[in-house]
Amino acid sequence: MITWKDVIDYSVNGNPSPDQRVEKTEEQWQQELTLEQFRITRLKGTERPHSGALCGIHEAGKYNCVCCNTPLFDSTIKFESGTGWPSFTQPIKDNAIKYQRDTSFGMVRVEVMCNTCDAHLGHVFPDGPDPSGLRYCINSESMQLEKETTNG
Repeated sequence: MITWKDVIDYSVNGNPSPDQRVEKTEEQWQQELTLEQFRITRLKGTERPHSGALCGIHEAGKYNCVCCNTPLFDSTIKFESGTGWPSFTQPIKDNAIKYQRDTSFGMVRVEVMCNTCDAHLGHVFPDGPDPSGLRYCINSESMQLEKETTNG
C-alpha cells in the first residue's frame, strides 16, 4: 500500500518504472483526444468541480488513462470525498502513477500523472480515508471507465 511518505519520496527521488511507455507528439495527442481531454491531460488543466461525468458513477470496473488506456484505479477504492472530483485511495499498481512536486498557483501539491504516457490526472493529498490516508483527486476527462463484465 502506498503511503504519503512513499508519495513524497517518489516526487523527490524518482518514480517506479512503468510497465511500458507510450510517447506521441503533441499533434498526435490533439488528433486522438477531445479538446477538453487534451487541455486537461496534456496541458495540465483542471475541470470544474462537480462537472465530470465520472464523479457520481459507482459501477464496477477499472478507470483507465484516456490517453493510453493504462489501468490506473479500481472502482473498489473509489470514494465520495465531497470535493467534486472522482477520488480514490490507491492506484491499481504501485507503478501506474507518476508523482511530481507542483508549486503552481502559489501552493505546494503533488501532481499525479499516468506513468505510462505522462498524462496529467490531478493531485494526491494526505487527507483521505483509512487505511492509506490518501485522496487521489482525479479529473474525469483524464480517465475512461472500463466496466466489469459478468459472465452469465
